Amino acid sequence: MSKFIPSTAIVLACEDVYKEYQDANTPIKILLGVSLQVERGEQIAIMGRSGSGKTTLLQMLGGLDTPTTGDIWINNHSLRRLNERQREQMRNRSLGFIYQMHHLLPEFSALENVALPLLIQGTSPKTAEREALELLNSVGLSARAQHFPSQLSGGERQRVAIARALVNRPECILADEPTGNLDDENAEQVLNVMQALNRTHQTSLIVVTHDLALAKKMDKTYILHGGKLIAE
Repeated sequence: MSKFIPSTAIVLACEDVYKEYQDANTPIKILLGVSLQVERGEQIAIMGRSGSGKTTLLQMLGGLDTPTTGDIWINNHSLRRLNERQREQMRNRSLGFIYQMHHLLPEFSALENVALPLLIQGTSPKTAEREALELLNSVGLSARAQHFPSQLSGGERQRVAIARALVNRPECILADEPTGNLDDENAEQVLNVMQALNRTHQTSLIVVTHDLALAKKMDKTYILHGGKLIAE
């Protein structure tokens, strides 16, 4: 029986999540009963050694993978009770994703990359462009809106990726090593942008990272060790 109590203050939660894979008929256990609740506007860091299951956990929180047992809730909706189409709609409406590699489309300008999620949702091109430009301005890149990814620095590309993640006004951003490929100066700038937007939009932030300095600036830090999530 689920112990999770729905609340408007909680935007994302998981309860007693287990995950294992089969390797030549041998089960590989990754997560061993992980539970987490993320409140609106909260900033959380998840740390752990390579191979501990951090990215696996993030993918399940984002509805990109399913637990072996346990459940995930996004805005109090149980993902286990949704079909794939409904899960996709929930992801697009409620979550934004930032990766270590920015995954910008090289043939599109910064403005077009940011507007793309809105266009996919059926937003009119004029409205999508206006909202994308607003987000680019908020990350300090309005003057670079027509530049292509190859014409931007690593830090600028990551800021474009942040703007793209926020263009749908999601309740929660899931970031996987967002500063992993950046030097210290650009990493600090990207972190400042994420936290400023977190405060402005009250968007929750879950960051998987090896960067202790970044983790210390979050509201809470958890360590994933031995398949368990431990509050630091």
